[in-house]
Amino acid sequence: MSEHSPGQAGTEAVPVCPRHPDVVSYVRCQRCGRPACAQCQRPAAVGIQCVDCVREAQARVPAARTVLGGRARQGRPVVTLTIIGICVAVYLLQMVLGQQLTYRLAYAPAIGATEPYRFLTSAFLHGGALHLALNMYALWIVGSSLEPALGRWRYLALYLLSAVGGSVAVLLLADPSGISWITPVVGASGAVFGLFAAIFMVLRHVGRDTTQILVLIGLNFVLGFMVSGIAWQAHLGGAIVGALLAAGYVYAPRERRTLAGVLVTAGIAVVLAVLALARYSLV
Repeated sequence: MSEHSPGQAGTEAVPVCPRHPDVVSYVRCQRCGRPACAQCQRPAAVGIQCVDCVREAQARVPAARTVLGGRARQGRPVVTLTIIGICVAVYLLQMVLGQQLTYRLAYAPAIGATEPYRFLTSAFLHGGALHLALNMYALWIVGSSLEPALGRWRYLALYLLSAVGGSVAVLLLADPSGISWITPVVGASGAVFGLFAAIFMVLRHVGRDTTQILVLIGLNFVLGFMVSGIAWQAHLGGAIVGALLAAGYVYAPRERRTLAGVLVTAGIAVVLAVLALARYSLV
């Protein structure tokens, strides 16, 4: 007659935590039934769940969205702060390197065909501390509200394409035989005007009063004509691009917002490239 020794078949195995096999646990997850040690236990409505089941359940919960489809996030507007940080850092480099950096990155219609990156890089340069301060203040005021509403990627696309749109407008309205063709343009004003136009579209969409933003846009446009050295063309181009992009973002059908956002962003980018190429082909 054979006998069972301790630990052989006929006795139940000691339950151990799957994530910590050296820890014995007689408490089991209410969802999957596996043992969970104190380190892996999470309180649930009934009993406890293991960390794996909690993580799986959280992954299945749809991300909270704003009324315009942007992903609801807590905390500061990261994209806006990053752009401000880049502009400030570039300005400090301008102070250190003198005009060398400005000459390498500023935009002028005469050089845009051979160095097209200048259509965008010029938006991160500024002609002085006051110029920088005014643009960054406007960027913070508008961006801190617009970024959470649209979501990070749409907001960033809006800002960058509005900046490029300002440069394209300078190109389209410049005289190839005049001083405007070789005059360098710097500043984030085109991008900021794109944000102005976008916040106007957003306010209209949600039924809010737009009087203040209209007055702000109007005053800044007037200053562009009255004060010398301001490229009002960039303001106009940025505002047009910002309005078009924002319209595509906020009026897209709810169930197709992501697809519509991608298509309108790509479409505006292509249109800007075609306009620039067509203008240079006529020179």
